[in-house]
Amino acid sequence: MFDRIRTGVMAGLAVAVLAAPQASVAQQADIVDTAVGAGSFETLAAALTAAGLVETLKGDGPFTVFAPTDEAFAKLPQGTVETLLRPENRDQLIAVLTYHVVPGRVPAEQVVGLTGAATVQGQRVDIKVDGGNVMVDGATVVATDVMATNGIIHVIDQVILPAGIDIVETAQGAGTFETLLAAATAAGFGPALTGEGPLTVFAPTDEAFAKLPEGTVESLLAEEGMPTLKAILSLHVVEGRVYSTDAKAAGSATALGGGSLEFSESMGSMKVNGATIVAADLDASNGVIHVIDTVILP
Repeated sequence: MFDRIRTGVMAGLAVAVLAAPQASVAQQADIVDTAVGAGSFETLAAALTAAGLVETLKGDGPFTVFAPTDEAFAKLPQGTVETLLRPENRDQLIAVLTYHVVPGRVPAEQVVGLTGAATVQGQRVDIKVDGGNVMVDGATVVATDVMATNGIIHVIDQVILPAGIDIVETAQGAGTFETLLAAATAAGFGPALTGEGPLTVFAPTDEAFAKLPEGTVESLLAEEGMPTLKAILSLHVVEGRVYSTDAKAAGSATALGGGSLEFSESMGSMKVNGATIVAADLDASNGVIHVIDTVILP
């Protein structure tokens, strides 16, 4: 089934490639010069210059760039590009641009087999096949495999943006982590979860906490229960961004408090210390959240 979808997608993208600015091997230039030569990436080129990323993308690489066209930048709210190009917003501009760059050469035939890819910015873009199109975080890939000496360009029709809110704000927005947030605040974990990070949080839902024996949460939130609460919460946090694919490949990880987390797969679901990961790879500006259905206990 997937092979038929894959074939159809590749056939459709191949048509787009014919219209893309292809160069012979002898004429190939680096990513920046290839984009400039295409004539439809003036805004991207200006942004790369303002961000000081030109030399990086003219370097050895290799890189894969999901490159928004001038029309893609024009879809942003009025004034957005001008704001990003201001010197005081350089860090934000760098974050946006590096979110469009994946390390290594990832041709279209590999892209269609992915569910996501880690970017140079640090967060992960989601990739899926939808109705014959390849989507990257909601942007449609309209041309593929534009070859450069130091990488590959895939053209997209929208600017994609990294998550702009931290772990706590992301959890608050979800509306299903009130107990976890209350516990984290009581235990003094707030500054860590709103800091630079990055951190990976295995976040039990309110329903997960409700599975604990009656009175357990109240006991943990009491002053005498605070050491146990801190030990439990620290077992749900890992330093760095650990996406589900990373966890699966590693098999285990050391939690913030020094405890061990063991990852396994059962009936198509990933588990961590017996808890099922019911939603994975939720990006935040300072880390990633995996939602779990059971509180992990030391």
